[in-house]
Amino acid sequence: MFDRLYTNLNIATMTAGDVPYGTVQNGAIGVKDDRLAFVGLEADLPENHSAAESINCNGQWAFPGFIDCHTHLVFGANRAREFEMRLKGSSYKEIAESGGGILSTVKATRAASEDELAASAAKRLCHMAKGGVTTVEIKSGYGLTLDDELKMLRAAKKAGQKCDIRVTTTLLAAHAVPPEFAGDTEGFVTHVCRDIIPATAATGLADAVDAFCESIAFSPEQVARVFLAAKKHGLKAKLHADQLSDLSGGELAAKYGALSADHLEFTSEASIKAMAKSGTVAVLLPGAFYVLGETKKPPIELMRQHDVDMALATDMNPGSSPVGSLQLMLNMGCTLFGLTAEEALAGVTRNAAKALGMDDIGTLEVGKRADMVLFDITEPAELAYWVGGVEPTDRVRAS
Repeated sequence: MFDRLYTNLNIATMTAGDVPYGTVQNGAIGVKDDRLAFVGLEADLPENHSAAESINCNGQWAFPGFIDCHTHLVFGANRAREFEMRLKGSSYKEIAESGGGILSTVKATRAASEDELAASAAKRLCHMAKGGVTTVEIKSGYGLTLDDELKMLRAAKKAGQKCDIRVTTTLLAAHAVPPEFAGDTEGFVTHVCRDIIPATAATGLADAVDAFCESIAFSPEQVARVFLAAKKHGLKAKLHADQLSDLSGGELAAKYGALSADHLEFTSEASIKAMAKSGTVAVLLPGAFYVLGETKKPPIELMRQHDVDMALATDMNPGSSPVGSLQLMLNMGCTLFGLTAEEALAGVTRNAAKALGMDDIGTLEVGKRADMVLFDITEPAELAYWVGGVEPTDRVRAS
């Protein structure tokens, strides 16, 4: 007895293996208690099966619910002015060093109330849901004080509830040095490790800790301190790595067992080998690459050679990636970075789930959460082919 039974559909299970997209044609999906109870050929359904609700899908395609595993979706105001500055020739680094960039968003975020942040984030989040997204990671990092970081994390949770999206949260206090610690990066790192991480962990508001490892942000040695503090307080690690230069961020992430290393345009083969050994996922962010007009691409072929799992995400943020469509990232991952359509779709399902340490979503398999989206398409590659995406006909998210 299923709660719901979907029949007459094609299924892209997105399980790894020799069958492209893990495809099951002429399939059926049975849901019981918000879990997948049957995934397979319709002809293989038990003879005595029944369902409280049956849905004839008329040959549509079912996919796992899409997962955006890297966003900065909670923030105050916007940075359209900086967009104009870049159009006139200013670099991301020049804008940051002149007092703009992240710190301008910090000022606006601190000034906003928790409810204001939640309301503005919900608008962006609900737009993502319309594209088939069922799970989103949201980072803090625009507060840079304990109270403001916690305010952001609470706002992220509220936004998820408003939009019926599962939200996982990441503490990114080591994002930039705030004005209060100007000229004292070491002092701020000490504050993050001694005060912000322990207090945040005690609230249960964060699932992981992230840091920005770059010459304009924090050194590998400083990030290592952050990771040790995170581990001490039971929080997983993630890392903004090797985006603007090679600081061996991929190796650093791997050394501390990070779930993912993100960006990676300048990463080395040594970092990729280390990530392969540790199981650290490479999260690719073509939106930032595109908006910033970068030319150095992540070493995709090396990642393939060393079997590093690759995820895709929007990096939604007000400065370097004001991108709200994960399906657009499917196309950009293919056209800008050279991914295959199957790699791109694995990047927003199976590998995105791994990048968040979530093993109950990301593929359509018996026992996993009943998170899935239906599309009226003829083949899976259409989702990467159509620039801007295809609106799903149904979106199912387990409670």
